[in-house]
Amino acid sequence: MNRLQRLLGIDVPIVLGPFGGLSSVELTAAVSDGGGLGSFGLYGYPPARIRETVSALRAATARPVAVNLWMPRGDEVTPLDVDVQPFLDAARPLFDAAGVAVPTPPDSFLPPIDAQIDAVLDARPDVVSVVFGVPDANTLDRARERGIVVIGTATSVAEARALEEAGVAAIVATGAEAGGHRVSFLADPSESLVGTFALVPQVVDAVSVPVIAAGGIADRRGVAAAFALGAEGVQVGTSFLRTRQSAATAGHRAAISTAADTDTRLTRAMSGRLARGIPNRAMREIETAGMIAPFPAQNWLTGVFRAAATASGDAELVSLWAGQAAALSRFDDARDVLAELRAGLPD
Repeated sequence: MNRLQRLLGIDVPIVLGPFGGLSSVELTAAVSDGGGLGSFGLYGYPPARIRETVSALRAATARPVAVNLWMPRGDEVTPLDVDVQPFLDAARPLFDAAGVAVPTPPDSFLPPIDAQIDAVLDARPDVVSVVFGVPDANTLDRARERGIVVIGTATSVAEARALEEAGVAAIVATGAEAGGHRVSFLADPSESLVGTFALVPQVVDAVSVPVIAAGGIADRRGVAAAFALGAEGVQVGTSFLRTRQSAATAGHRAAISTAADTDTRLTRAMSGRLARGIPNRAMREIETAGMIAPFPAQNWLTGVFRAAATASGDAELVSLWAGQAAALSRFDDARDVLAELRAGLPD
């Protein structure tokens, strides 16, 4: 048993990637019950929903679980900061295609981070992972007092050092191959596109806490490579996202199953922040129009037609997040993914 396993109280050092908007209690519990660490993304959740979600996770599994929060980078806009009407007008064909009216801007795009943190700490999950920043000292102290392990996420060596200096217990080193958002916070994500194979050993050399490798890990070979690079655990997203236990739509899972190595690309179209996914109508039309609102205004805007498209099963109007190793995602059941990944762990 290595340091990460002892720290998290898990049998196998495999962590489920937290999917903002695509997490499910079923998948989180399946990974935890299988001996790994199931994770659930809480992006945009108000306090009441956070408490309900942690309660549901506790009811679904007796094993350790993690929840994930987005730290503020400081560049987030409010409805008072940006006139969203031109962006709404540009996206009108997508609202029409989804069968929804062009929305009116809300009072706020996101719940206050302090309220989210308070709700998470009160709910007492076993682990809290954070992206896009460093938790402050007060948050880390309060987490420790409650026995909650805090994991940070880095896309560069400098970010890993900043997280260790702050006092996080472990660090996810996430390479540019990973699906979903590039979670850089010390530089623009476009300037921090370090591949997993290069990033992980440099982070391992730079910090003393356990390092979890993420990005492009989809089968036993990726796991073996991550441990050879010095990682003490792996975080896997796309392979689990393809499974029936995830909250991804059938169309999203099908897109992952047929994706080739060059079928993902980085875009700001869907949220206003750089993220990796499979191109579809929504991504292409927004990029062609060149009308992308700053985060989180763009994420709110596209979220309106994405929600309708999710309900109708239209894969052309949702965010098809996926990593560059999507073609290696071969299983439809989370238990089979776990078995494949476990086969790559060192003896």
